[in-house]
Amino acid sequence: MTLLLAWIGAQGAPLMLNAKLDSASMLMGTLNTLHLEVVQDKGVRGEFPMLRNIGERGYATLLGDTIELSSKIKVDTTDIGSDRLQINYQVPVQVFDSGYYRLPEILFVAGRDTARSKQLVLTVTPVKVKADDEISPLTDPADPEDPSIFDVLPDWMVNYWWILVVVFALGTLGWWLWHRYRKVGTILPKKPETPADVEALERLQRLKARKLWQSGQEKEFYTILTDILRRYLDRRFGIKAMEMTSSQIMQTLADDSSLRESRQKMHQILDMADFVKFAMVRPLPDDNVKAFDNAVAFVESTRPQPEATSDDAAGADSTSAGADSKSDAKTAPKADGKVKKGGEA
Repeated sequence: MTLLLAWIGAQGAPLMLNAKLDSASMLMGTLNTLHLEVVQDKGVRGEFPMLRNIGERGYATLLGDTIELSSKIKVDTTDIGSDRLQINYQVPVQVFDSGYYRLPEILFVAGRDTARSKQLVLTVTPVKVKADDEISPLTDPADPEDPSIFDVLPDWMVNYWWILVVVFALGTLGWWLWHRYRKVGTILPKKPETPADVEALERLQRLKARKLWQSGQEKEFYTILTDILRRYLDRRFGIKAMEMTSSQIMQTLADDSSLRESRQKMHQILDMADFVKFAMVRPLPDDNVKAFDNAVAFVESTRPQPEATSDDAAGADSTSAGADSKSDAKTAPKADGKVKKGGEA
């Protein structure tokens, strides 16, 4: 006897299932509730086979398509001690045809155990309608019990939300690119532009390194040299020198008071370039060197000068003040305190 009790305790308490309806009779189309009470051991996973696919379809059926079990099932779990749990399921039931129904046994499987409920009886009464009754229109959709944002939004918005996100992202990106284009003038970030004087001096050094006139290519040398200076005038002073003749460039320089001092350097370069390109004159090496040096001197003498800061002005003032004090010290007579002959100090 003792061995039998020990064996029963080792096997655990049996699996229990009880089923009942809120009401044994209901009106066709209304809701009823099926209560399923399960008592089982802890740590054992169980399920109702008839509700296995309810998540995919939204409902399960009993006796064909007549009795529907809704997916909005409420589950309540209670610890009753001795490593046992009581799980209460509330399953909404709806019937769309009148009649007398004997529900089949409901199975609950937990591990290797299976529990069966007793058979339930349900009577569904039809809606009383007379032949001369007025047909009522369709009712408005009922509001959900616990509405979410997806219940409020239209179906097309819920189904194609990812398309809306993509369209919104593309629209935002397009607006940002259009706004940047209007403000900056380009979509891509601009690279910092090399100053006109720096660019001209770099191009002159590259021209010198090619040694064109030393190899007899005087025409190409003067063509590149004048192009460098024309582009410099365009970028530095806004003079459209690329479209001007040599005489027009000289007249423009003469009209600008800030460029008159450098005008002679440009005059020598343009005259020599015209002789070489149009008169087929081969200049002397000294003329080529002079033209190149004048080009460098023209750029350096007309390049932007750095603005004097307050520290530089203070330093210049202190330097001039120091120079003035030294000159005063040199011109002032020395007094050594000695008395010269004749009573002169």
